[in-house]
Amino acid sequence: MKKITSIIFSCILLLGLLAACSEKTQEDIIAELGDKIKNMTGYKAEAVMSLDTGKDSQQYNVEIWHKQPSYFRVALNNANKDQSQIILRNDEGVFVLTPALNKSFRFQSDWPDNNSQVYLYESLVNDILMDPERTFTATDDHYIFETKTNYANKNLQQQEITLSKKDLSPVSAKIKDVDLNVLVTVEFNDFEFNPNFNDGDFDMDRNMTGAQLESLPAMAQESEEPLVPTFPMYIPDGTVLNDSKEVNLEDGEGKRIILSFTGDKNFTLIQEKSRVQQASIPMNISSGEPVDLGFTIGALSSEGQISSLKWSYDGVDFFLASKDLSQEEMSSIARSVYGTHVK
Repeated sequence: MKKITSIIFSCILLLGLLAACSEKTQEDIIAELGDKIKNMTGYKAEAVMSLDTGKDSQQYNVEIWHKQPSYFRVALNNANKDQSQIILRNDEGVFVLTPALNKSFRFQSDWPDNNSQVYLYESLVNDILMDPERTFTATDDHYIFETKTNYANKNLQQQEITLSKKDLSPVSAKIKDVDLNVLVTVEFNDFEFNPNFNDGDFDMDRNMTGAQLESLPAMAQESEEPLVPTFPMYIPDGTVLNDSKEVNLEDGEGKRIILSFTGDKNFTLIQEKSRVQQASIPMNISSGEPVDLGFTIGALSSEGQISSLKWSYDGVDFFLASKDLSQEEMSSIARSVYGTHVK
């Protein structure tokens, strides 16, 4: 009996040692991630992105396509706000499309290489690879990394990235502020490595036309809600609201609200109801950058000493202009605007 017990104990010990030996180390995973990024031909993914950066949580369905080396298509849709946009990168440049308004911007930009993007697999992996102070844990099904961030929004300080043990595909990403509050969460529902793509999948005209067919009800619907001034929750120190006025549009078919802020950092915030652009209006071409504001994508550009940031949200077009603000300050103001109808 003692002999049998000894044999059983030895077997259990051996199995435990084998299991320990088969567990991959952090260095193993890092090497595999580097190979995965280098050798993949692309991917398709579906995810849900939740934003907790304002008083109300916002949720977006995100569809991501990437074809090596540099083609991207990211479609973001907030069903509650009829807010949908597409970010494209192809040989002609970087495009930001708002199909329901027939609006499009083209940029000569190196997006997404200039900053990390929370919904792009290679951004998450590169943040893991480039952070020598990352932490690593393993569960039965997942590898979990805690890393620093490289997002344009400097309030996003740290992130928790969860990968599948099966194939190193992304499971989730949680982006936190300096106090470790989770501000952005991306849950990946589906992920496919090395998929097939059709001709035209990254073509601007095809994407705009296809998305507009899906957005016909929203394009035909004009909001009857009155234009209410929306104020930023973030204003640089030493700057105050100096004037708020309402003027008639040139065609007499609407109003424009102009908010003037003065002090150490002067800026102007203009708002008017969004309208569907006519097909004959040419595309806006900018030498600036697309800016991820969380709830929408804006167009940041500079002309002379004046920097400007344009975006649309919840049926309103916004235009922020200043010669005193940095690009980060302009983005911070824009991110603080939505849903704030009080001073």
